[in-house]
Amino acid sequence: MHWYTGTTIVSARVHVRLDDWGLTVSNPGGLVEGVTLQNLLTTEPRPRNPVLADAMKRIGIVERSGRGVDKIYRGMLRFGRPEPDYSRTDSNNVVLQLATVDADEAFLKLLIEEEKRRGKDALPIDSLIVLAALRDQRRLGTDALARHMQRDVSQARRILQHLVEAGLVHAYGSTRSRTYTLSADVYQAKGEQVAYTRQAGFSKLQHEQMVMNYTEQHGEIRRRDVIELCHLSASQAAIC
Repeated sequence: MHWYTGTTIVSARVHVRLDDWGLTVSNPGGLVEGVTLQNLLTTEPRPRNPVLADAMKRIGIVERSGRGVDKIYRGMLRFGRPEPDYSRTDSNNVVLQLATVDADEAFLKLLIEEEKRRGKDALPIDSLIVLAALRDQRRLGTDALARHMQRDVSQARRILQHLVEAGLVHAYGSTRSRTYTLSADVYQAKGEQVAYTRQAGFSKLQHEQMVMNYTEQHGEIRRRDVIELCHLSASQAAIC
């Protein structure tokens, strides 16, 4: 690989390695100024050499959009594989690791069916990231999912609400401390009903038992105690 820095031509090699852990690509030079591991998905394209990048765009060698990272994420997540791992990147090299695990066929089928229902070619990348994160980690809060998407919390809430309305994700608790899991329909489509029951938490009867036990131990219980104890919203805690 060659590129220009001022009047000097610098030569370096891109290393590609395939082993039992996956495919690793190491690209010399580090991230471009302004690009970090926390904004890879959301920052505007920043070519290392704008003049050279523009020339290559004009002759059709590279894309004008500069959204290669999005394509890598989509290519992994849509087929039920782990998200791309850039964690070994430092100031000298951009290192990308792609796990070569078997595709999650049930997850892929679910995504295809949802795309057909929507009448669109593909789910938004943010939606894919949320669904994949909940598939792998079962239950996450808004802040954690916002970090996965590299969005602020208000943007994350809007995306999550769309997924809840689509029946793909289920929400628990009040807005401030809300957590999410894949919906019962998603778990059923994957043949994991027991896993959903485990993640969904306690039934109303179990909530009542927990409240009674708490009251016996402490003499009283307040609404905020019920909310924290049972992971409920304020309105749900009032009913409980």
